Order: sequence, then structure tokens, then C-alpha cells
Amino acid sequence: MVLVYALVISFIALSLAYINYKKVVKKEEGTEKMKQISKMIREGAATFLRHENSTVFKVMIPIAIILMITTTWHVGIAFILGATLSMLAGVFGMKSATHANVRVTNEARKTKNIASALRVAYLGGSVMGLSVAGLSILGLVIVYFVFGKLLGQLSEGKLVIETNWLGINFIPFTMTVSGYALGCSLMALFDRVGGGVYTKAADMAADLVGKTELQLPEDDPRNPATIADNVGDNVGDVAGLGADLLESFVGALVSSTILAAYMFRLYKGISYSTSMKLIDYPIALAATGLLSSIIGILVVISRKNAKDPQKVLDSGLWTSAILTVVLGFFATYWAFHGKADLSAVGFRYGWISPWGALVTGIVVGIAMGNWAEYYTSDKFKPTRLLSLQSKRGVGVVISEGLALGMESTFMPTLTLAAGILISNLFAGLYGVAVSAAGMLSFVATAVSTDSYGPIADNAGGISEMAGLEEDVRKITDRLDSVGNTTAAIGKGFAIGSAALAALSLFASYIFSQISPEDLATIKDASQVLVLNMMNAKTIAGALVGAALPFMFSGMLIKSVADSAGEMVEEIRRQFKAHPEIAEGKIPPDYNRCIQICSSGALKKMKVPAFISVLTPLVSGFLFGTQFVGGLLIGTLLSGVMLAIFCANSGGAWDNAKKYLEQGNIEGIGKGTEEHKALVVGDTVGDPLKDTVGPSLDILIKIMSVVSIIASSIFKVYHLF
Repeated sequence: MVLVYALVISFIALSLAYINYKKVVKKEEGTEKMKQISKMIREGAATFLRHENSTVFKVMIPIAIILMITTTWHVGIAFILGATLSMLAGVFGMKSATHANVRVTNEARKTKNIASALRVAYLGGSVMGLSVAGLSILGLVIVYFVFGKLLGQLSEGKLVIETNWLGINFIPFTMTVSGYALGCSLMALFDRVGGGVYTKAADMAADLVGKTELQLPEDDPRNPATIADNVGDNVGDVAGLGADLLESFVGALVSSTILAAYMFRLYKGISYSTSMKLIDYPIALAATGLLSSIIGILVVISRKNAKDPQKVLDSGLWTSAILTVVLGFFATYWAFHGKADLSAVGFRYGWISPWGALVTGIVVGIAMGNWAEYYTSDKFKPTRLLSLQSKRGVGVVISEGLALGMESTFMPTLTLAAGILISNLFAGLYGVAVSAAGMLSFVATAVSTDSYGPIADNAGGISEMAGLEEDVRKITDRLDSVGNTTAAIGKGFAIGSAALAALSLFASYIFSQISPEDLATIKDASQVLVLNMMNAKTIAGALVGAALPFMFSGMLIKSVADSAGEMVEEIRRQFKAHPEIAEGKIPPDYNRCIQICSSGALKKMKVPAFISVLTPLVSGFLFGTQFVGGLLIGTLLSGVMLAIFCANSGGAWDNAKKYLEQGNIEGIGKGTEEHKALVVGDTVGDPLKDTVGPSLDILIKIMSVVSIIASSIFKVYHLF
């Protein structure tokens, strides 16, 4: 029944995504110049994504084979399924975005109405949102039905801890669903790193040379990096974003599923029927959230006369959130009402306990988004003050932006801590996992809102390059500014869910070390959930884990800087070799810049991905399970702080620049020294907010899932 419900909702979502895509492409593209620019962006983005996906799957296939050999063949197949669906979500969303961008520009040109342009941008973004949620739930339904039902992994006789030929202990279904999550996560990391390096290298080079050296306007057609910059918005902020939040959504759902399966084996007094409800509940919750999101998306699309884009977008999020709370109540009642053994699960308030955890997750998610908006939106004091600091020079702008980012970590972290404690109070560790799932339950609306941003950004670029009237650019700039805020809100959701999901995955990691022989000696599951922090290996692992996100981030920033450096040299070469470019007499060589970005991104995305997979493996084989436990704790703690810092610093620098560009500071405008200082700040923040920050939450979950899969090997096979 649950699987049929989820399957129907996912098909409705995917059908609506197709309908919205068709609505977008039916719109007119505009002038021949606009069509030509849009075609270059579309072809550049599609070419890069094809190369990236072919490169990634050359890595994925060997990993799948290794998983089949070391665990079971089911895990390898589920791994490929997760990677494929994650890849498809990116392809569908980016295809829609690259068709929508020029149509948003044309809508602004024809109607001079911000509401009409917003509607087209949101229609284009909704394709990604609906695809992400629809495909992720469809994949889980396939895993549940094929492996769980048809192959019997969810039967009572199979929901046990088994030992394979290598001596690895696991519950078959938890290992299979972990493989699915790992496929989604690894594809997301490749997309985020590859797309992030591409987009930020192009963006930084375009700003450093075009704005500061040559004093060209944003997206000036004389700048050779403009097309690459707009291509990057799609491969990084659309395809990468979609894969990122799909991975976060799946990770949150899978964490509760794995935990429920281990609870059945380890917690005394839990019947098989109750355990199946615990395993099915995340799917029911996800489908309910998707149904709520479909309604929320339709609410936004139906708004035709609204003048404030932020309020229109917020109406979709609030509608989805409120409906998820209401419908989630009925889903919880259906799942758990009348079950007698809920106290054994840790449900403090009976059947309503997981609903309390769900509501907690939604509230924490909205709070995380609001904190991100407060620190990055130019509607609030922190970003406005940062913009005013431009009067004191670039050094002060950089210092103030760093300070803002550091300060911005405390309140979101306090919010997360409260969420963990409250959801644990309601329903124990299972409640924490449900809280993570609740935070992303209306992910379709969140991704639709996020994906709207790059479409609006591209629309502004096309407006500038096509030489359209100033009032058209004002509309697209306003849409783009709102898009920066929505992107920061989306990052807040992703980071928060990563923290909550990682905690429940960590509990599953400890459970996964239990062998069939251990079951006879365990009287209370609480005696298992212990990590000795006074153990030297645990402390050493925690130190290494805390340092890892910094090394990982440094590698990403260096990758962006190296690629941007090559781009800067190429732009300078073109202007020096062909002075006519600066006069607008001949067009620059856009394709050369696209090639530099593509090759740089494809070269540099592999090492960070391998680090996330190999670090827990190498650590485990060297020092065992205690060291890896410390490693996961350290990575979680420093990774969450660093991700919030990077996202908020970068977002604040970006919007501080736009606040000045919109004429909000009297006597200071584009081309002034103050503007140049903020452009430098934005350039520093670009790789932080769009490459490093979004990649860290994926790093946390990949390391957790890899550790769960391999933990019982570490227990037996380690050197020290």
C-alpha cells in the first residue's frame, strides 16, 4: 500500500515536471541575438554534462563491481541505480533551465512585468524540483519492491544480521539501501565539485578582468568569459544543486530506514509488523511531502499579479511546509496508531511521537533557512553593513565578510542542537532521523525555488549581451537578487539535514559492527551505542576528521583558483591580441574559455571525490572501528561549521555587491572604488558559497555511508 501510494505520487510529480517543461518551451525566445546567445549557453552546458557523466560512470562501474564482490550483487546494482537517477535529475533540470533562461528575458522584454518573468523562471526551476523528488522516491520504491519484496530482503527471515564470505556482517536490506544512497551521494559530489569548479572559475575570471581591470559591466558581450559564466550557472547551480539535494533527501530517508532495521534486531520487544511500519514510514513521509510540494508549486505558478518575488516564492514554501505538517499527522496516525510496542522503540508519547519529530525537523529547517536569509539578504542589517564597509577599502570588506560568516555559525548550530534534543525526546534516535527527513520532506518546492535563481541569473546575462533596454535588466537583476537569497536558504536546509542524518547514520555505523554471535550477549541496545571518547584511537580519529573538511575545502578553492587563473590569462591574451574586442568591433572567442573551464573542472573533480570514499576505508584498515568513529564525529562537527561559514560569507559578499549596484548607497555606483572592493569580496566568496559549502554536506554523508558498508571489515581486518 505504501509503495503504491509513493509510486503514484512520484509519477504525478514527474508528469507535472514534463507539463511545466512543455509550458516553458512553448514561450517565445525573442530576438535572433537572444536565441543565438541562449543556444551557445545550452550547447556549452549540455556538452560539459555529457563529458562529466561519461567520466563519472567510468569511475562508478569499478566501484559497483567492488561492492558486488565485497558485499552482495544487490548493493552494486542499487549503487548504479542511485547514481543513474541522480544523473537524470541533473540532466532534466538543466535542460529545462537552459530553455527557460532566454524565455524569462523575453517575457521581461515584452511585458515589462516582473510577475510574468518570475512565473516563467519558476516554471523552469520546478522541473528540477519535481524531478529531484520524483526520481529519488521512484528509486526508493524500486529498491523496496525489487530487493525488499520480490527478493525477500524485507521478509522476517531475511531481516537478520548475516555474514558473507569475507566475514562482513550486515542486514541485507540495509546494505542494499546503503548502496543506493552511496550512488546518489557520489554522483552528487562529482556534480557539485565539477560544476562548482566550472562555474566559479568562469565567474571569478569574468569579474577580475572584466569588472576590475577593464571596467566592463556585468555580462558584457565583449568579455570572453561571459558565455562560460552563464554555462557554469547551469552545470553548477542547477545540475549540481539538484544532485546535491537529491542526495540529501535520500540520505535523510535512508538513515531512518537503516536505523529501523537494526532496531528490530537489537531492541527487545519490537514486533516484525512494527519494524516494517518503521521501515515504511520514511517512504510514506516522503510521498506526503511531495504531494504537499506539488500543491505548493501550483500555488506559486498561479500567482500572476504579485509584485514582490520573495513573497511569491515564500508562499510556495510555506504552503508545502504547512500541508506536510497536516498530512504528515494522518500518515503517522495510519502508520503507528494502535501499535502496542511503541515504547520499546523509544516513542515517548505513543504513536504521535514521530509526528512531533517530523514537525521539529520542519521547524528547524525553516529556522535554518531564515538564519541563512538574515545573514545573506540585503533586506537585513548584516549584508547592508557589509556593503557600507566598501567605503573603507577592500581589506575591510574581506575582514567584515569573514567575521560575518564566523558569527553566522552560532545561531544555526544552536538551532540544530535544539532540534536534535527535541526530536530525540520525542522518539529517540529514530526521531532524529525522521527529523532530518522532515526537514527535506518538501524538497521539491525548495529545489524549485533554488533552481529559479540560476535561470534568473542567466536571463540577466542574456539581457545584457543582447543589448536590451535598461528596464529589462532591472527586472532580471531583481529576480537574480532574490535568487541569491533562495540559494542561501536551500544551502541551510541541506546543511541542517546533513547534520541530523549523519547522527542517525553514525548510530547505524555502530550497530553495523555487531556480528550474529554478539546478539546473544546483548541485553540492552543502549550498551551497544557507545563510542569511547577517552580511547586514544577515537581522539586521534576525531582530530583527523576535524582537519579533513579544511583540507578538502582548500583543495576545492585551489582548483577554482587554478582554473580561474588560466581563464584570466586567456581573457588578457584575447584583449591584447585583438584590441577590436574592447571596441565591440569583433566578438571574443567564447569557446576557448568554455574549453578551459570544462577541462579544468573534469580534471579536478576526481581527487576530492576519492578522498571522501578512501579516507574512511584507509583509516579503518589501518586503525579499526574506534578510529573511524572518531573520524566521523570530527568531520561532522567541523564540516557543519565550515559549511555554514562558507555559505553565509559568500552569500553576504554577493548580495552586498548587488545592494550597491542597485543604487542603495547614495553617491556610490558601478565602476567606483567602493564597487571594485565589493567585486573583490564577491570573487573571494564565490568558491566558498557555490563550491566548498555545498560539497561539505555531501562529504559528511558519503563518509558515513561508506563507513556503514565497510565497518564490519574494519572490526576484523586492521593493522593497529
